Amino acid sequence: MKKILVYSHDTYGLGNIRRMMAVVEYLAKEMDDVSILVLSGSPMLQAFRMAPGIDYIKLPCLTRTDDGKYSPKTLGLSHDRVLGLRADLILNTVLEFAPDVIIVDKKPLGVQNELAPTLDVIRRKANRPKLILLLREILDAPAKTIDVWSRNGYHDVIRELYDRVLVLGTQQIFDTAKEYRFPPATLEKVVYCGYIAKPPGRRGVSEIREELGVGDRKLVLVTAGGGADGFRLLAAYILGLRKKAGKGLHSLIFVGPEMDAEQQRTLRTLAADMPDLHLLEFSDDVMSYMNAADVIVSMAGYNTITEILSLEKEAVVVPRTRPVEEQWIRATRLERLGLISVIHPDQLTTGRLFAAIRVRLNGESARLCKVRPAMQALHRVAMTVNELLRYRDESGWGQLLTDGQRAPALAAATRSNVTSMRNFNAKMSTT
Repeated sequence: MKKILVYSHDTYGLGNIRRMMAVVEYLAKEMDDVSILVLSGSPMLQAFRMAPGIDYIKLPCLTRTDDGKYSPKTLGLSHDRVLGLRADLILNTVLEFAPDVIIVDKKPLGVQNELAPTLDVIRRKANRPKLILLLREILDAPAKTIDVWSRNGYHDVIRELYDRVLVLGTQQIFDTAKEYRFPPATLEKVVYCGYIAKPPGRRGVSEIREELGVGDRKLVLVTAGGGADGFRLLAAYILGLRKKAGKGLHSLIFVGPEMDAEQQRTLRTLAADMPDLHLLEFSDDVMSYMNAADVIVSMAGYNTITEILSLEKEAVVVPRTRPVEEQWIRATRLERLGLISVIHPDQLTTGRLFAAIRVRLNGESARLCKVRPAMQALHRVAMTVNELLRYRDESGWGQLLTDGQRAPALAAATRSNVTSMRNFNAKMSTT
């Protein structure tokens, strides 16, 4: 049995966990005799259907503050205690599950360096699991990302411990290694996989449109992902409908499960008595609804954009610009190719929004040159995992830690995990 551990910190929204679950589900489908365990702090993890061969361990939730830092989301414990609890769970899971391959989402040392105790155990053993760092194509503005990676010693960790760095994107849109100035030791491990292609959904277009009562009208689907910061976009759209800017349109809005309850109530009040408008919180088959739409209005998170690209849909996006510029960079790069229309959030008005929607609905954007980016990421990730498994020592984890060594390792991590996380970069630079 081949064993794969997937770490997805996912502290904000649905983006990371949706992307990682797409990878996990593909691996489980395409690989024989594989067992996959997901470690995540996502509060929505339990909403995903787990296919055979996949299970998960839920880490205590963290949330990202407006200044980009992290704090406990639900537990009434201090930041250090929650972080220590997560680190203990990660280390214990790795020791007991003994994976052949570990896939780490985005952060080489995890959130707040919570992977440091686990990596510290792994790095001292000759027969360690293969490590893959999985990056979306754009992390943040280049200057900021270069500084963060330098201060945290990420390239040192990658040089010593990681076997591959898989970029879920193409150089055509954003050359990750070049933009972020990856050094040669990191660059030689980078593989550009293309974007993740999403299947069209479980239900047909006619079924969805009949369910919504669309008829022969144009359907606009509006989504803000998890919804935590999507209120302004969704409110602007509904207010535009109330001002008759969307005359003749049928609309479906996903408010998102992470939108504040008071904001959801406000939106539902605004949408009252509007028979051509449907509000849903969440669907595990959003692709079916997107496939039935004539135009999509959204933010510019990785998952939503890849869904739009997969379905080749007309789209108007209002990207997030703070606290990171990832969405703004992605949106403007795609707009240059004519693939989407972009409105800066500081310039969002109902007039601009519906004018852009009409352009997309009327096919006026068709004159723009459209170049479709490569969408084979899942296949290439699976190829890399299989490649690394072939090189994996057949003796597995048998000699990594004996039963007698396991308890002291866990005890040491429990006593000092927070200190270890803070000091791991210094240790890496001296060894």
